[in-house]
Amino acid sequence: MPPPTAGAELGAFLRAHRELLKPADVGLVPTARRRTPGLRREEVASLSGVGLAWYTWLEQGRVTASRQVLEAVARALRLDAAGLRHALRLAGYHESAATADDGHRSALAAAVRPVLDSWPASPAVLVDRYFDLLAWNAPWTALWGDPDTVPAERRNLMWLMAADRRLRRVLHDWEPLAMNVFQHFRAQAGPALADPRTSEVYRHLGEDVPELSHWWGCHSVAELTARGVTVEPDEGRRISLALSSFHPVDDPTALVLLFTPGTEDDRTAMARLAQGAPRAVPVG
Repeated sequence: MPPPTAGAELGAFLRAHRELLKPADVGLVPTARRRTPGLRREEVASLSGVGLAWYTWLEQGRVTASRQVLEAVARALRLDAAGLRHALRLAGYHESAATADDGHRSALAAAVRPVLDSWPASPAVLVDRYFDLLAWNAPWTALWGDPDTVPAERRNLMWLMAADRRLRRVLHDWEPLAMNVFQHFRAQAGPALADPRTSEVYRHLGEDVPELSHWWGCHSVAELTARGVTVEPDEGRRISLALSSFHPVDDPTALVLLFTPGTEDDRTAMARLAQGAPRAVPVG
């Protein structure tokens, strides 16, 4: 039996949520006789501002919905943020721009900041789906420099990897890691390459490090893989770190990068380095 298509999966997802709703949940007066569990298709169609036949085809996986129409259907079905993200992905879209507004970014930074602060000897940073830095901890600041000193429009992980001279000086063999960051971003960006913020990041890179233009002109993609890196925060002192990454549950498009000291000596060196650095900073 062949696996269901994305359209069929989306239709099944919408149908399941339609059947969970009661008329009163959406301000409708319930009638005495209802054979259909939950809402009727015509009720969802009316609430969404689409035709009944078209909505029926959507549940059957026979039509493609625009982002705007799918968001209207999601509102009619009272989908939460996770449900909307899932529906958009099944339809082949990135999340609505509303999920990346300043309120969402600030809330995400506030939620993740205690996690970053819990690693007093491990540089860690939270980035959004554009790889813009949202929050970072004291070891990150001590090792790479304070992101607050970077203009907000350039406070981006790709820009830092390519254009920040301190990071390139401190990070030994920076090019493989920087290229992996670019490849991961390209894989994640997918259909959002025309997004204004994505275009802006590439424009700043082109202006500031034109000698690396062949990087963002490349079409290779890859996951951001775990790896060991060596840093030299000052002359004569080298620290080994292990890079790992994970997605916060509150926003799977965001990413936390964690650099864990490899040995006890490395941990001690990082802890001493971080003692004079400020604590984690949220997006402003």
